[in-house]
Amino acid sequence: MPALVVFDLDDTLLDHRGAERAALADVHRMHAAHLGHHGVGHVQDTYHAHNVPLWRDFGAGRITAADLKRLRSERVLHALEAHDLDPETFSRDYLARYAEHWRWADGALDAYRAVATRFPVGVLTNGFSEQQRAKFARLPEVEALAAFAVISDEVGVRKPDPRLFEHVLGLARGVLDRPALAPADVLYVGDSFHSDVEGGVGAGWRVAWLRGDDARAPEGAAVVEDWRALLDLLEIA
Repeated sequence: MPALVVFDLDDTLLDHRGAERAALADVHRMHAAHLGHHGVGHVQDTYHAHNVPLWRDFGAGRITAADLKRLRSERVLHALEAHDLDPETFSRDYLARYAEHWRWADGALDAYRAVATRFPVGVLTNGFSEQQRAKFARLPEVEALAAFAVISDEVGVRKPDPRLFEHVLGLARGVLDRPALAPADVLYVGDSFHSDVEGGVGAGWRVAWLRGDDARAPEGAAVVEDWRALLDLLEIA
């Protein structure tokens, strides 16, 4: 059994993809004059297709945060041929609606509570500090039950960089008063192969890959199809 369980936030505890799609549906309605010639599903898929690689470029240091925010809207609107919709307006309206749809992922709150009754828990998330802090405020039990909550933007390195995991391990040793806490004593729960699985395993942590792929899971990573499977892995009835 682990001595500490650390959770990712977006698309693990918080339903980021659901919030993204709901926000884009709102924006599709708000700007029907510019976007209505596309189905909402196409708008959602186009946004996701451009957003993900830009976040990877940002994580690799190839673009800045300002570049990410600007290019995301510009590229999406170009792909949708919505040339008369101002990218800044699109971005502002999307982010406002996105925040209105932040919710716990299905089953996540009950599972998080159950794990926190048996193990110390922490949170480690990528993302911009202001937005991630706002998510914690919307879902207050995330921080209330956690020994610590770390946002990559506040440390200066992002998952999967092993330096971020080393930082969290050092923090946990102090917070838990466990100076001998080793990487292999930590179980990280997350959904992203690149950020969570490769990052955690690369740092020597154990990983529970939520909704993962058995064929791709490296040594040190267990695939858990749902929250019940995670509780079974941790022997929580």
